[in-house]
Amino acid sequence: MSEAKRVAVVTGAGTGIGRAAALALLEDGWHVLLAGRRSEPLQAVAQESGAGVRALAVPTDVAQPESVRALFDAAVQNWGRVDLLFNNAGVNAPGVPLEDLTPAQWKDVVDINLTGMFLCIQQAFRVMKSQSPRGGRIINNGSISAHAPRPNSIAYTATKHGVMGLTKTASLDGRKYDIAVGQIDIGNAATELAMRMTQGVPQANGQIASEPLLDVDIVGQSVLYMANLPLEANVLFHTVMATKMPFVGRG
Repeated sequence: MSEAKRVAVVTGAGTGIGRAAALALLEDGWHVLLAGRRSEPLQAVAQESGAGVRALAVPTDVAQPESVRALFDAAVQNWGRVDLLFNNAGVNAPGVPLEDLTPAQWKDVVDINLTGMFLCIQQAFRVMKSQSPRGGRIINNGSISAHAPRPNSIAYTATKHGVMGLTKTASLDGRKYDIAVGQIDIGNAATELAMRMTQGVPQANGQIASEPLLDVDIVGQSVLYMANLPLEANVLFHTVMATKMPFVGRG
């Protein structure tokens, strides 16, 4: 990894976990391309960071191959390389019974959560294997749903299980290029989308129960820890979660 300039691409950087990770990286001195579908939140993160020219907002639709290619081209054109991809962009579908989920709702989640993540990995490989010094790191946002589902979450859970396959395969295929690939699985980070959990969400036994949340800045620090490892070391799977959330156990 370049000592003089560390360059990161963060997708879904305008809000939530992506925002927290981008701010942690910028505070640590990284150059960060902030990617997301809406320009305004990206610009707000760049301004909040106070990082000046080290923060660059690049509106991106990860479901579109041309948009993803343009994102990585922007990294190379502006800063010459990519040392880190935090592959974070993701969406959910309405929490309805699986038989009521529409094909369009299913496809939207697959296009962003799975295909979009693959497209970003592909472009990161393209850059990382040919730059000098060679290599880099990719961190995929898997989620607790990569391991266990919630009720009425088939699209999100299926894609996050798919992310685990992407992580394992890219980790294997990246070895020959000095590319380290790992995954962070996050449980109940306190983002705007997760606040509903404090009001009660369906449990496996059919009950509705509130769940504890984890400060999202802790997630940002977890991403920073993984990002700053030397390329000879890799965290393949890292789970960070609210201590008392109902992930392990029966119910």
